[in-house]
Amino acid sequence: MTEGSLHEWHAPLKAAAVEVVDLVSDEEELGDPLKLAHSERDASKDGGSDVDSETSLWEDVPNIEEEDGDTHSSEGACNTEEAQALRKRLRAIGEEKFLNETVEAGKISAKKLCTAFGIRFPFFLEEETDEAYYYPLRLGIIRELHKRVKLPQYNTIEDAVDLIKKSKNIIVLTGAGISTSLGIPDFRSKETGLYSQLERLGLADPQEVFDISLFKEDPAIFYSVAKDILPSSKRFSPTHAFIRLLQDKDKLLTNFTQNIDNLEGEAGIRPDKLIQCHGSFATATCIECKHRVQCDRIYHDLKAGKVARCAQCIQRIGDVKPGFKRKRSSDGSTKSRKKRQSYEDSIDEEDDNIIVAGVMKPDITFFGEDLPATFHDRLINHDTDLVDLVLIIGTSLKVAPVSEIVGVLPPDVPQLYISREPCSHVEFDIDLLGDCDAVVTELCRRAGWDLQHEMVDQDRRVDVRLQDGYGSRFSFKLVTA
Repeated sequence: MTEGSLHEWHAPLKAAAVEVVDLVSDEEELGDPLKLAHSERDASKDGGSDVDSETSLWEDVPNIEEEDGDTHSSEGACNTEEAQALRKRLRAIGEEKFLNETVEAGKISAKKLCTAFGIRFPFFLEEETDEAYYYPLRLGIIRELHKRVKLPQYNTIEDAVDLIKKSKNIIVLTGAGISTSLGIPDFRSKETGLYSQLERLGLADPQEVFDISLFKEDPAIFYSVAKDILPSSKRFSPTHAFIRLLQDKDKLLTNFTQNIDNLEGEAGIRPDKLIQCHGSFATATCIECKHRVQCDRIYHDLKAGKVARCAQCIQRIGDVKPGFKRKRSSDGSTKSRKKRQSYEDSIDEEDDNIIVAGVMKPDITFFGEDLPATFHDRLINHDTDLVDLVLIIGTSLKVAPVSEIVGVLPPDVPQLYISREPCSHVEFDIDLLGDCDAVVTELCRRAGWDLQHEMVDQDRRVDVRLQDGYGSRFSFKLVTA
């Protein structure tokens, strides 16, 4: 790829995990959501393409996120009117001509153009060259062109139930909201979400806890919070049971889960039906020798907040003669940050002649790491041609590339959204808002299905109401006796 070229960037479905959400939305006609999917599938069938240049450019950036109003009021950013005009122009002339007459013509920097698509940057990109902003700009453009248009024929609860009953190849995309009833926190809820709780660490951004670069330099930060997201038991929720019920009825095509708690497996979702997009706590791998173990082997360290070391490395160290210098860190760095000091101080107390055993990293996908190849291959080369219904459950769709799934599937496939809060940057056919367990329990009741789970009270009523001002958005609320 020619350095500086924007047109040859590969589609973001193969990119490392980052966060990206739109700020501006409108009702205009959008581009073809399948264009990206088809080009990706064709490229894959031709032997694939190298994405190293893309992911390496962005591998150290943990997030691109939404801040209501912030992006369009800061210095050097597009204001709302400029952003809307730029988006309209993009759709009118297409990506290539749009980039030719903006960034490549020198009329606007990639950094500023990114703000037209609602992207706010991590603080440490401020001193980077403009080329460092090409990848997030590509993400913003792809999302803008692939925004989904609601199917007008689906609007009611009855429509939702009928779709679930008649569909035979359902994609279920799940997030942390399906596990909160078990006491496992989600990530972004105010006050109760994990990121809110992590503010106590004093990091510039709480998401740095899941930054692969920071983990390699100071794994103690991640281990200090791992106990808060590690499942304390193998219990699964009624929503997990609902997905298993879809599987038992031969309706489940694939469950793409962003969750790392591995509870889908505990619920009995078959491995051939499950894509763990962000990995899971099922296994852990040494960042030095790559020795892999079941996470049960390091469970006590995780629960205690203690950095787990590789048993295989420790055994090898015992066989090595003294006199070798230890490794200061996995990348040889001696850089420090305020919150890393305690970990580095503890290492500095060690004898300089000791070889340090590698750190065990749970096999979850950190910001800056690639998603498993099975994610892209399954979606583009298998599911796209078969899917007849999409259920999005318990996720705010703020982490790319998983968030891009809804935009690359065929536009005539209905999509239902189940979560506590609406998703403002995607237009679904029917929004079913409330506790996920309550929503799926009521859907099963109306479908005449028997959803068996110890947490389901078959006699408890769910109040369902159409929200004011909407034709296809419903609220679900459990009625207390």
